[in-house]
Amino acid sequence: MSAGEKAKAKAEQVVGKTVRKAAHAVHKDALAAKGAALEARGRMRGAKERTKDSFKH
Repeated sequence: MSAGEKAKAKAEQVVGKTVRKAAHAVHKDALAAKGAALEARGRMRGAKERTKDSFKH
C-alpha cells in the first residue's frame, strides 16, 4: 500500500470517528451518520489497498 493512500485512509477513519463521537455528544444524529460514513469509507479504502498489496506478492 502506498504511504499516501494509507495516510488518507487513516485520516478519514480518525476524522470520521471524531465527528461521530462529537455529534453523538451534542445529539446531532444526521452529523453522526455522516461521521460514521466517513469512518467506514476510510476503512474500505484501507481494505482496498491491503487487497491490492496481497496480489502484488
